[in-house]
Amino acid sequence: MASQSIQSVQRALSILEILRNHPDGLGVTEISNRLDVAKSTAFRLLFSLLEEGYVQKDDQTDHYRLGLKLLQLGNEVAKSMDLRRLATPYLKRLVDLTGETTHLAVYEKGEVVYIDKLESSATIRMYSQVGLRAPAHCTGLGKAMLSGLPDEEIDRVIETKGLQKFTETTLITRGQLMEALKEAHRNGYAFDDEEHERGVRCAAAPIFNFENKVIAGISVAGPTTRISQERMRQIGPQVSQIAKEISREMGF
Repeated sequence: MASQSIQSVQRALSILEILRNHPDGLGVTEISNRLDVAKSTAFRLLFSLLEEGYVQKDDQTDHYRLGLKLLQLGNEVAKSMDLRRLATPYLKRLVDLTGETTHLAVYEKGEVVYIDKLESSATIRMYSQVGLRAPAHCTGLGKAMLSGLPDEEIDRVIETKGLQKFTETTLITRGQLMEALKEAHRNGYAFDDEEHERGVRCAAAPIFNFENKVIAGISVAGPTTRISQERMRQIGPQVSQIAKEISREMGF
């Protein structure tokens, strides 16, 4: 069953690649021939792609073309890439200011997705990687971005993702999390005091766009041997200031 599902996904992606090279569209028979599958199989795959908006059908010619959903996805990727280019010099400034590793991340359905990272020059570095995901409730970046979102979204995160305990200091109740988010909203920055990983502290702040919506966050993170609780609180305002400058660049 799994292999059949994988094959269906591969064939669906192949259809998108075929249509990419035929902007005027193709009919079911032409697509099935190029895909080397039965016409009924091609029709079933096209129907699924049509339902999700990845292809569109011209009712006059019965030809299928790429759909607007792909444009929307492309725009999201482009925005992330533009954000990375814009934020890079600011991340470098944070590294110079603090001597620690800096991250740029976006929020997606209760999780933090790291999209850029600039390393500290220190010998001991924290492990993180572009493309990795982390829970929002126990990371500085996650709490910074959640602090700018409505309560309904926070409740949705709690309901769908839960508040998993990773360390002794992880916030595992709604009350604890809401209190931390209120403080982050007041201050303009949030902390992760060994809540996701033992031995790692982090200060993070949200980035807003021209619609005054949270679109990303930046952080400074490092080992507790270098970042004491007092130093973490000193770094917080620095991260917040840089995040505000990026937000202004984004039209905030």
